[in-house]
Amino acid sequence: MWNRTFWFFVAVRIASVFLVTTWFVPDEYWQSLEVAHRLAFGYGHLTWEWAAGMRSYLYPATFAGLYKLLALVGLDSAELLTLLPRILQACLSAYADYRFHVWCRQSKWSTFLLASSWCWFYVGSRTLANTLETSLTMIALSYFPWASECTRFLWPVALSFFVRPTSVIPWVPLCLYHIKKSTHPTWELLLKRYLLIGLLTGALCVGVDSYFHGAVVFSSYEFLKYNVLKGVGSFYGEHPWYWYLSDGLPTVLGVSVLPFLAAGYESVRHRKVYKERAILLLSVCFTVLVYSLLAHKEFRFLLPVLPMCLFITADYLARWSRKASSKMIWFTALIILSVNGLMAGYTGLVHQRGTLDVMPYLATTAKDYRDEFNNPAKILFLMPCHSTPFYSHVHQNVTMRFLHCEPNLTDQPNYLDEADQFYANPMGWVRKNLPVHPLSALPTHVVTFDVLEPQLKDFLSIYQEKVSFFHTDYPTERVGGFVKVYERYDRNAASGASSTTSTTAVPAMEDESDPLYNP
Repeated sequence: MWNRTFWFFVAVRIASVFLVTTWFVPDEYWQSLEVAHRLAFGYGHLTWEWAAGMRSYLYPATFAGLYKLLALVGLDSAELLTLLPRILQACLSAYADYRFHVWCRQSKWSTFLLASSWCWFYVGSRTLANTLETSLTMIALSYFPWASECTRFLWPVALSFFVRPTSVIPWVPLCLYHIKKSTHPTWELLLKRYLLIGLLTGALCVGVDSYFHGAVVFSSYEFLKYNVLKGVGSFYGEHPWYWYLSDGLPTVLGVSVLPFLAAGYESVRHRKVYKERAILLLSVCFTVLVYSLLAHKEFRFLLPVLPMCLFITADYLARWSRKASSKMIWFTALIILSVNGLMAGYTGLVHQRGTLDVMPYLATTAKDYRDEFNNPAKILFLMPCHSTPFYSHVHQNVTMRFLHCEPNLTDQPNYLDEADQFYANPMGWVRKNLPVHPLSALPTHVVTFDVLEPQLKDFLSIYQEKVSFFHTDYPTERVGGFVKVYERYDRNAASGASSTTSTTAVPAMEDESDPLYNP
């Protein structure tokens, strides 16, 4: 039974590696694979968070080890460097799924809801710290001692905390419940279990982080300092306090939000009968409340409460099924599967795929390209910062450049990050920042969204469109429907083009040594 269920989940998660081919959030690459690539091969971009010491190396170091192994056997191709980390994460998620199945007493509804969850299918194989956090949460929940004194659940909880400190929020009500019901003295439980496990896990994580950062670093403290105390996260967008209730949780749960609401109502009304569900519901509500107090909100922040919501829903449906007719049960299952399948299919195969589809083309181009001066490729991304992966998907030490978007860490008045400066005046930014003489100093390739073509037509007159990739059915002011790659004309073609276009398109500024192009 163990093998059959476990391998079923493995098959589902591995399938998602190949069926989910779209972009979700930058952290999937910039806070994991890009960092791992730098550790393993010596080049790759580290965002400002790593300079501030607020990110843990534990997760990317795992992928760096995988990269080193591939390099040793000569299999470090761009394809395998992007594929194998996802397979590794998919296998961990599959084990977490199996532990969830065990926790739910091998309920058929729990297996069905987890396997058909559009959101978990969408993120379960992504190399996101939030995915790891959710997997560790499921494993910890499966060991939570509802009717025993076991404290094994504290190990994955502690590990998750040091990977992403906010992961402790859903555990506050659960740990308080555990301490209250324990027959051991509170001081003994806190000192000999909670504190000891926290210190041992923390020593490992702090040791790893300090080694790679090159100095003693408490990344968990730095994470909380910047995101909570300084509120840096609000720089990347703000939502109203009720956003998690109106948009976040309903979207993450999908159609399962309807039986979840019914289960929640029943759990509150009969909380003494459904004590386990009531405690989990309290944990979900507490997490949503805390996150609602923070200005910056994202769907992925709710991932750790997803297994709790699915457990509550599965237990409710299992009890409901005892009285419902077989036709109603099959109809309910079909609705859940159909709606979640459509959501998973569209978000995984269609929506926001262009910024990933372009990377294999750039990897091939970077490997083989030489301009008329026999120089390698220089790639410029004129799009919202972190719109694509970077060196982890190209795996060539060529010059690449993107628009930066660091927050205002020095409290400058009227601060605009580089990406905002560019979008405020695209051609003005080009004239100010891009050298034109010698011609070899210009980027050989420009990657941008189609919505920028009218504003960059003078600059792009010395380039030819090489390829276009569909990205989304819902373009915005900055994110277009297609990702386009432009290649610089050779010298003769460029001269011919310049004779028929404005000579003030890109005035000379700096030479090839400009730090703009330093990787």
